[in-house]
Amino acid sequence: MADTDNLKDTKEYFLDIPMKAAQSNVRGASALDWGMQNRLSRIFQPGSGKTVMLAVDHGYFQGPTAGLERVDVTIVPLLQNADALMCTRGILRSTIPASLQSGVVLRASGGPSILKELSNEHIAVDMDDAARLNVSAVAVQVYIGGEFESQSVHNMTRLVDAGLGRGIPVLGVTAVGKDMVRDARYFRLACRICAELGAQFVKTYYVDEGFETVTASCPVPVVMAGGKKLPELDALTMAYRAVQEGAAGVDMGRNIFQSDAPLAMIQAVNKVVHERMKPEHAYELYQTLQREQAGRPV
Repeated sequence: MADTDNLKDTKEYFLDIPMKAAQSNVRGASALDWGMQNRLSRIFQPGSGKTVMLAVDHGYFQGPTAGLERVDVTIVPLLQNADALMCTRGILRSTIPASLQSGVVLRASGGPSILKELSNEHIAVDMDDAARLNVSAVAVQVYIGGEFESQSVHNMTRLVDAGLGRGIPVLGVTAVGKDMVRDARYFRLACRICAELGAQFVKTYYVDEGFETVTASCPVPVVMAGGKKLPELDALTMAYRAVQEGAAGVDMGRNIFQSDAPLAMIQAVNKVVHERMKPEHAYELYQTLQREQAGRPV
């Protein structure tokens, strides 16, 4: 039985301070369950509301990729500078230390390789396995306008349903096939469909004209995909513009791990995303860090 002797009288009710309901700083997340909001906070920094995701899931359809031949050597040393890691469960289990404190966005769709029609994807990870891995979110490719559009959308909605039952968010990744137009009109369509059908955040490509309309018309966070390898200043400029135009961060892969100085590059990207550092200043920082880190292990 509880000891009731010498109990203090309650008195600190702070009657002059109105009760505040906890609000998420992640767009569209305030009505989500606590567990899902908590997982999203592992991806998006509570301070800035932004994320720097490091994408290394390329092998799920193209096998070994330049810069990812040895993930243990080239990627693991970068992890402390990433808010979240986007990877496959094979890499997560075989190579990523379980002590990782960053969020994990787990690739959950797959099937065809680069030798086949990429839009013919299926769900490749059971949500129970995602829960066992304690990931922060799962990612699914959505091919709006692709040959297997409906199938890829159904993959996403099935994962959304499963995720809602376990408190695991879903990232809808807008895929662009060889013959699809990469413009704001297309990305508005693709991002909005993903959000309308339940994705808690969306990953899409940056476009020079109208990107702000893509982010404005999407009711959940839009994370910019890094895309093909660019010169470092160009990649930093693209990231800066995307954040200025409403992106909730970036998910960069090749523009980091294929850089001449990957550690310096991810540190410079962090400055752009979380501190709004101008790209030319971030590039100067990159060059300085590159010189300082020259000769050291990655």
